[in-house]
Amino acid sequence: MNKYEVIAKVGDHEITYEDYLIFMGGLNPQLQQHFHQESGQEVSEEILDELIYKQLLFLDAKEQGYDKEEDYQKILKKTENSLLTTYALGKLIESIDPTDKEVEEYYNQYAEKFDKDETINASHILVDDEEKANEVKAKLSSGENFEDLAREYSTCPSKQNGGNLGDFGRGTMVPEFEEIAFDLKEGEISDPVKTDFGYHIIRLNKKNEAKKHTLSEVKQEVYSDLRRLKEQTAYVDKIRDLQNKYKIEKKDLKND
Repeated sequence: MNKYEVIAKVGDHEITYEDYLIFMGGLNPQLQQHFHQESGQEVSEEILDELIYKQLLFLDAKEQGYDKEEDYQKILKKTENSLLTTYALGKLIESIDPTDKEVEEYYNQYAEKFDKDETINASHILVDDEEKANEVKAKLSSGENFEDLAREYSTCPSKQNGGNLGDFGRGTMVPEFEEIAFDLKEGEISDPVKTDFGYHIIRLNKKNEAKKHTLSEVKQEVYSDLRRLKEQTAYVDKIRDLQNKYKIEKKDLKND
């Protein structure tokens, strides 16, 4: 559908598909997905109705003369100031586009920043006492399913995922847990491990070795990092220039 296509009219006002897309873009992703799935069409009837209702309220507000009221004018001024400030910031950084040479130089200077440390993917079953831990370990040794036992016995919220903790690096977990987890082989299940949280039975699912990336592998990441840095620098420089241009007076809050 063309974004300029008219999908509804309220009086003389046209509501276009672009208006619809802008409204949808302001919703969180879950709501967007909900309306798309529920309607099964390119345009949700429910959202279109909401756009119509808003236009009806707008027309009524104009008819009532609300736009002429002093309180509204104050709100409008504040909104205008905020919008112009956001627009000015966008203008400040819109032309920032690091060159390939700048990206390469930045990478060469901070290459270690883009290396990946060793991580592992592990699952665990957490229980309160050693007796229960030994019972679960025995069930695992007899061939029972790790995920099923995690859902049945574990006191950790990860039980909902069959005990899976996802990927994590060193320094993330408590030392007693981490020392055992990183020493396991893929697929290996530990004996009960005691920590302040209780007794853990850990299974190592996968090892992700540390990796030094080449520039070509992380170029987009380096570009984004450098662009953010250049945007921050441009902002700081602009504020410094404006501080010298305009007189600033601040209330001494410490003496209040």
